[in-house]
Amino acid sequence: MDLLTPGSGLIIWQAIIFLLLLVLLRKLAWKPIIQSLKIREESIQEALDSAEKAKEEMAQLQADNKKLLEEARQERETILKEARTVANNIKDEAKQEAAKQTEKMIEDAKNAINTEKQAALSEVKSQVAELSLQVAEKLLRNELKDEKAQQALIADFIKDVKLN
Repeated sequence: MDLLTPGSGLIIWQAIIFLLLLVLLRKLAWKPIIQSLKIREESIQEALDSAEKAKEEMAQLQADNKKLLEEARQERETILKEARTVANNIKDEAKQEAAKQTEKMIEDAKNAINTEKQAALSEVKSQVAELSLQVAEKLLRNELKDEKAQQALIADFIKDVKLN
């Protein structure tokens, strides 16, 4: 059974070597391993933080893009509404201008017709007066061919002049 149980000296030396090995590992291996793990942990945390920050920035950019898009849509609607209003105003003004020109043309045509009518009436009157004079002249020539008819006509004129 001696073979199965180690001696007390061996156990002490193994404990001392184990403790020395722990001290050496702690000084030489554990500190650099822990330090490299700490650096790795910090870099992973920084990467996570920057990813979170990028995610928040992306969300903010998307919100800003939506806001800008909505503003652009509203501005487009406003511009279209103004354009429609201006177009309707131009149409109305054109209709009013056309109506005014039409009324002016009708008035000018009426004035031209009245002028032509007056000219025609004046010409007719002058022709009627000329014809009346010609008829009166012919009648007087026929009536005043003889001397007695002329004397009677002069007597009638004198009577009329005295009575008036």
